[in-house]
Amino acid sequence: MKEIFKKYSRASWSAFAQSKKESPVTERDLVDLTSLGDRVNLQDVDQIYLPLVDYLHLFYTKKKELEEKRAHFLQTEQVKIPFIIGISGSVAVGKSTSARLITLMLKRLYPELQAQLITTDGFLYSTAELNRRNLLERKGFPDSYNMNLLYDFLNDVSSGKPDVTYPIYSHNIYDIVPGEYGHVTQPDILIVEGINVLQLPANQELYISDFFDFSLYLDADEDQIEEWYLSRFKRILELAQNDPENYYYKYAHRSMDDAIQMAKDVWQEVNLTNLREYIAPTKPRANLILHKTKHHLIDSVWLRKY
Repeated sequence: MKEIFKKYSRASWSAFAQSKKESPVTERDLVDLTSLGDRVNLQDVDQIYLPLVDYLHLFYTKKKELEEKRAHFLQTEQVKIPFIIGISGSVAVGKSTSARLITLMLKRLYPELQAQLITTDGFLYSTAELNRRNLLERKGFPDSYNMNLLYDFLNDVSSGKPDVTYPIYSHNIYDIVPGEYGHVTQPDILIVEGINVLQLPANQELYISDFFDFSLYLDADEDQIEEWYLSRFKRILELAQNDPENYYYKYAHRSMDDAIQMAKDVWQEVNLTNLREYIAPTKPRANLILHKTKHHLIDSVWLRKY
């Protein structure tokens, strides 16, 4: 890690903001976009995310310049291809919050650009298919995703196709929503968030990360992530108690001790194993790592040297 990345403290990273912009988000925005169990405040916006979005825009600008010069050199028509950002990390580390915040800030700071966010949850196999493949207990592991479909999706987006569809996943039913699809219609910037965005699909020659122009990894110590995972699980049960349609409704009506023990078992047998074997090993492929400590505080930023 030390050979590949240069570490910046929170204070040193915050000094890289290119201008003293007025904060593009409000406290209300942060309440709306923060995932269950996560934390983010306006100080994080100013000290971490403003320099980060400035840095991302720098890469976006340079890519657009290169595409224009390449088309001129090859005497071909320039095709609009999104600048693709990947965001990865463990379950419960705060990927979704960061992805939504970055998307919002890009829209507010650069209103001339169209930014879109999708998650790779939609590329999970359906519950029925997971059961057919005897993979339900491995949900979240690489083999529980249709990685070839994700590969094809990113290939179509990167080829400049004007309308690329993707499946929709619902955390309420814990499954793919039958017959529902989202559309990616050549945005300027596409953010793809998920635990598997830096992994290698089976029978393919490219890592998913090869489609990205920039990639981020959210990192924290294992014990800290487990604490966040269990805290989030308790909150999910509280919210599911009066919603029979919610997947977690049946767990919400068990004894809390039994439910928490089940969550601990899932963490140890599924999420921690997945983190150690498949997610954390992809960390060196990221361009930038946001490291978190207690209370979801980002205490350092690790920037890839090459």
